[in-house]
Amino acid sequence: MAAIELKGLTKVYPGGVKALDSLDLEIPDGEFFALLGPSGCGKTTLLRTIAGLETATGGAIVIGDRDVTGVQPGARDVAMVFQDYALFPHMDVTDNIAYPLRIKKVAKAVRAEKAREVGERLGLAHLMDRRPGQLSGGQQQRVALARVMATQAQAFLFDEPLSNLDARLRLEARTFLKKLQRELGVTTVFVTHDQAEALAMADRMAVMENGLIRQIGTPAEVFQRPANTFVASFIGSTPMNLLDGQVRGERLEVAGCKLPVPSSVEGRLSDGEQIVYGVRPEYMTYSAEPVEGAFGGRVSIMENLGAAHLVTLEVNDTLVQVVVQEGSEPPLGAEGFAVPKDGRALVYRDGNVV
Repeated sequence: MAAIELKGLTKVYPGGVKALDSLDLEIPDGEFFALLGPSGCGKTTLLRTIAGLETATGGAIVIGDRDVTGVQPGARDVAMVFQDYALFPHMDVTDNIAYPLRIKKVAKAVRAEKAREVGERLGLAHLMDRRPGQLSGGQQQRVALARVMATQAQAFLFDEPLSNLDARLRLEARTFLKKLQRELGVTTVFVTHDQAEALAMADRMAVMENGLIRQIGTPAEVFQRPANTFVASFIGSTPMNLLDGQVRGERLEVAGCKLPVPSSVEGRLSDGEQIVYGVRPEYMTYSAEPVEGAFGGRVSIMENLGAAHLVTLEVNDTLVQVVVQEGSEPPLGAEGFAVPKDGRALVYRDGNVV
């Protein structure tokens, strides 16, 4: 097993398109690290560059104690699972799992035994003679994982391996994959555009935009304290309220409402300064009665989240959202108040958290 370190890693495609912009990143040995971001942000390019499937324009890639920047993919001692699993349709499960060992010229009997051993561990023992076309999506995914395990590589690289599964299987596979990684203790880099996957599975994560890493941290750190308004708007199943405001002496004026200055930024704001006030709907409470330091408005939209509801208030032509628990949702058209919880609101200046 091995740590991964990127030093000023850059990738520029013909025409001057910069997919990776001088990235510095350290992933400790045994960590489950997620790369998260919208389509086109560079996360898959980064993964493929670590694997050697893309050639770095500049910078260095170190895996373990080796600089592998100029090393061929097969000699980097990493294993990759692709979005479509990349199984050979003409081979049975045994041969698919054993294929990397065949490339390494391992004896046929040895690789067959290794494939059987890994297949049994992943619940594939009764499927070893079948071909990929005879397997479900979840079974194909396990074959791809088994093939990775059979290589005994220093690091695993996953390129959105759950995206082809239905919602129920994705949840099962998510739990299974995290448990497997914990048992193996292999350094793992996991690319996804699904924030729920990243938040649920990663030990740490990086949020990317336009070839840049905008924030690195644990899922809790990234969710609770987004470093900038891009991360704040991208992370969360319900978008964070990001509202333009202004400092008015000892208070903030946001959407026409007077709010207290968050304790985390007391003494760090200037009177008259333009800011962005950020607070997650989950970190607000709803009140039918007037409350000081709250957003007051009319309930215009109600969205069912299952065990909760997302309530949208029209507050002086600004929309403010708050999550309420099932059974306590207000009627449409009612006058209500969204109250930020103590210590949960953030203030952004020039796009960055204060």
